[in-house]
Amino acid sequence: MKYSSKGRVFRESTGTVNLAEAQRFLKRRLGEVVTGKFGGLTPERIRFCDLAEGVIHDYIDNERASLGHVKRRLKLHLLPTLGDVRAGEFTTDHVKRYVAERRRRGASNANINRELAIVKRGFRLAFQCDPPKVMRIPYIPKLEENNVRTGFLEHDGYVQLRDALPGPVRPLFVVAYHVGPRRGELLVLQWPQVDLVAQRIRLEPGTTKNKEGRTLPIYGEMLEWLRMQKQIRDTKFPHCPFVFHRGGKPIKDFRKAWATACERTGLDGLLFHDLRRTAVRNMVRAGTPERVAMQISGHKTRSIFDRYNIVSDRDLTEAALKMEHHFERTGILSGIPAESDTGSPTQTKDPRGEVTLYN
Repeated sequence: MKYSSKGRVFRESTGTVNLAEAQRFLKRRLGEVVTGKFGGLTPERIRFCDLAEGVIHDYIDNERASLGHVKRRLKLHLLPTLGDVRAGEFTTDHVKRYVAERRRRGASNANINRELAIVKRGFRLAFQCDPPKVMRIPYIPKLEENNVRTGFLEHDGYVQLRDALPGPVRPLFVVAYHVGPRRGELLVLQWPQVDLVAQRIRLEPGTTKNKEGRTLPIYGEMLEWLRMQKQIRDTKFPHCPFVFHRGGKPIKDFRKAWATACERTGLDGLLFHDLRRTAVRNMVRAGTPERVAMQISGHKTRSIFDRYNIVSDRDLTEAALKMEHHFERTGILSGIPAESDTGSPTQTKDPRGEVTLYN
């Protein structure tokens, strides 16, 4: 078929040998020209796999720490299903079919949302190009997530898990339990950032999730574990700059050791990230001002901070005991009458001054 747009003549195949279908295709194309939705034939040839390359290059250019996660999601899930889909033909129906397939395989809504975010990022980057590689960004709905934080670790469990973890992971675990930094912030921590005299840890700008630096206090048994860690480093691995290491090499992953220790101590399902919310809760329990606790944990918004400050069974029990003591001090009765030894009715008087008999 042949048509023109903005003074330029275009020729393309309709992809069919049926005249009626070819005429319908031409009418649709002419409609896109009139409404301004036609951006040339180049966007028509763009496929999702091309958009995925743009996302990867964007993560590389901006030195995003989650580049590995994006590559893995693309390779395992997105490209096998959506890689050959033309960007111009991509619709919400493709999203719905993808969601249904991922759910059939047992994926959670949170994981699916992270994958769809990559799809949306690819379309947005392509749309921002000059000239645009795509003429529109399709609507990609977000699934509802139940992301309320519920896990935390009591002190007894902390002691058991600390002793069950392998040696190289123990100091990392101790620091995470006390001040709640993120796992990635700890794995890149180096000795120039640790001041054992002033008892401070400095997280440099750019090494944290929000790219802002902050200072963490060293207290309790953190100090002794960090001193031991430095002595091991100075005597055996003097050229290793990392605070937490295995045999002088930085720790990359300890998920297997974590899972084994949790299973051995009966703490199955505990996440390393649970130490972060545990530290926040402990700081609030100890009376640390919430503003200071937020600065230590690195939370910028109050809503996120509130989600981590969860209530445990012990908190509820302590609250009940406090209320019970309060009622005892104020002399408030429970309202349930006590029978005399002889079984005769007990006479009481309520606060309004009326006499009531209970049998």
